[in-house]
Amino acid sequence: MAAPALSSLRELREHPFDLLRELERRSQVAQAGSGAESGELREWVGIGFRLGAEQYIVPREEIREVLMVPGSITRVPGAKAWLRGLANVRGHLLPLVDLRAFLGAGSGGSGRAARVLVLNSSEYPVGLLVDEVYGFRRFLDSEHSSELPETMIRCERYLSGSFQRGEERWPVFSTRRLLAADEFLQAAAD
Repeated sequence: MAAPALSSLRELREHPFDLLRELERRSQVAQAGSGAESGELREWVGIGFRLGAEQYIVPREEIREVLMVPGSITRVPGAKAWLRGLANVRGHLLPLVDLRAFLGAGSGGSGRAARVLVLNSSEYPVGLLVDEVYGFRRFLDSEHSSELPETMIRCERYLSGSFQRGEERWPVFSTRRLLAADEFLQAAAD
């Protein structure tokens, strides 16, 4: 059902669904600024997560699923400390990487809010332990900046820009860059 082309919100009073749709459209136009009038509102969706005291976002298509931290993780002898171990997830072995430890920012992923981000990669099935997952975050393309923000956890080489909304800045963590890094693929202890 197409929304009626009414200019006043009062005229939509008897049609609550159409009213909400028009309010959402006006809100997006106001946030996007001048590019919105031409109908070029494009949305980017990612999954927000926390490492230490910092928040990041990863593109939605790079994550297969979000899991609770498995209760049983088997340590791998001869592996670097950041490779937390292997977990049996629905009958499949999943390597678990402590992302904070890999980035050199101390051990993480151990609190009640900790979660596992399972990467969407058929070549490298791996789960990243993070301190907390915030869920989906949606941004307009106009809120993206290719400028890399300075972070406390020195992970700039794995970032691909950021999104800015008001005072909040969300660095975009690229798991593709992570999977392409030699130091990530070499988990054997020296």
